Amino acid sequence: MRMSDLVAEYILRMLDESNGNAEIQRNVLASELGCVPSQINYVITSRFTPEQGYIVESRRGGGGYVRITRVATDKRSTIMHIINSIGDKLSAGSVTVMLRNMQDSGILSRYDAALIGSALSDKAYGNIPQQFRDSLRASIFKNMLITYMIRKD
Repeated sequence: MRMSDLVAEYILRMLDESNGNAEIQRNVLASELGCVPSQINYVITSRFTPEQGYIVESRRGGGGYVRITRVATDKRSTIMHIINSIGDKLSAGSVTVMLRNMQDSGILSRYDAALIGSALSDKAYGNIPQQFRDSLRASIFKNMLITYMIRKD
């Protein structure tokens, strides 16, 4: 298992044990896990984002900490949170991460994630000029999630 996976797993356990709230001191966690604090930062910024249903507060300095809070409680709220966090442009890589997280959290089935992923892949947009792909992808993904949310009601 990669170090980033170990760090993420450790943080997820902390969140589970503390009802969705965890306060982490980067240096302490890094020494516990045998890595550097920048590895902790990387995991937090890549795996605990608003799109993935987390709020991250950070305080730097000697007594600095990172507070991570799990936001959404139900599927509908989570999907709305994701829709609101997408913005005007979305890369294919970001879609892949978001779909994996939605699948891991039980929001999407494996089939649904694969279907949406194929519709939003760069391969699907081969005839669309590069400068328009990310805007089109964001718009289509938002609409797909809205439809998915309505279907699940």
